[in-house]
Amino acid sequence: MGIFSSINIAATGMSAERLRSDVIADNIANASTTRTSEGGPFRRSRVIMRPRTEGPYWRSSFLPDGMDNGPGTGVRVAEVQKDMSTKNRLVYDPTHPDAIKEGQQAGYVEMPNVDIVTEMVDLIAASRAYEANASVIDGTKSMFQKALEIGGR
Repeated sequence: MGIFSSINIAATGMSAERLRSDVIADNIANASTTRTSEGGPFRRSRVIMRPRTEGPYWRSSFLPDGMDNGPGTGVRVAEVQKDMSTKNRLVYDPTHPDAIKEGQQAGYVEMPNVDIVTEMVDLIAASRAYEANASVIDGTKSMFQKALEIGGR
């Protein structure tokens, strides 16, 4: 690992958390969108992250085979996927243009599966993770600066 590895690792985290914040903002903005170009109500999106691993390394013999994925070199966004596991909620509003016209659910509107409270909690978590990575970069810069001061004497 080079001397800038910790900065590079923290930068990957900052980049991923920024994308996560953008996706959360999109979810909040579409919390009441009942009609999309794909048809039906908006579906909540979520960011799936995976660790980045590269190169040969010394492997501890104490770790089981399935638990050791190699040296960490940061995080990457694997995909942004729609949340299909959470059901959309039904709201009774027979005057809405997208209300169901026939059957037992007549008068109900299928609303997005976005919960504003959950999105705000996720946004706070993403913000804190971003700040933590920024603190790592600041700490690394301070450490390098002190090392330069010691070497300059």
